[in-house]
Amino acid sequence: MNSSTISTIIMFAALIALMYFMMIRPQKKQQQKRQQMLGSLKKGDEVITLGRLHGTIDSLDTANHTVVLDCDGIYLTFEASAIMQVKNSATVKATDKSVNEQAKETKQQAIEDKKQEDSEN
Repeated sequence: MNSSTISTIIMFAALIALMYFMMIRPQKKQQQKRQQMLGSLKKGDEVITLGRLHGTIDSLDTANHTVVLDCDGIYLTFEASAIMQVKNSATVKATDKSVNEQAKETKQQAIEDKKQEDSEN
């Protein structure tokens, strides 16, 4: 083989590697992230569908891969794959509430300690 053939083969291999890292690999990561999101759906999650409809998950049917969304009192059934994004997860809301309650308690305790310190001086 001459050097031009070898350089052509190297350039072709580099092009294939570049296509893999720029197109195929990110798409697989995005697909895995979406599957994880769909797998972690639960009642109470606020979601957005592919049609940009906002609602709260009322129930999940894992056997049929469907979700029932509560959209301001109107209940609609969708395929689970129609969920585009989870806005607020029910567990995140509960965690946020407990964190906020802990912060309030800590702040209240600090205020009480400060008052006690001032009264002692």
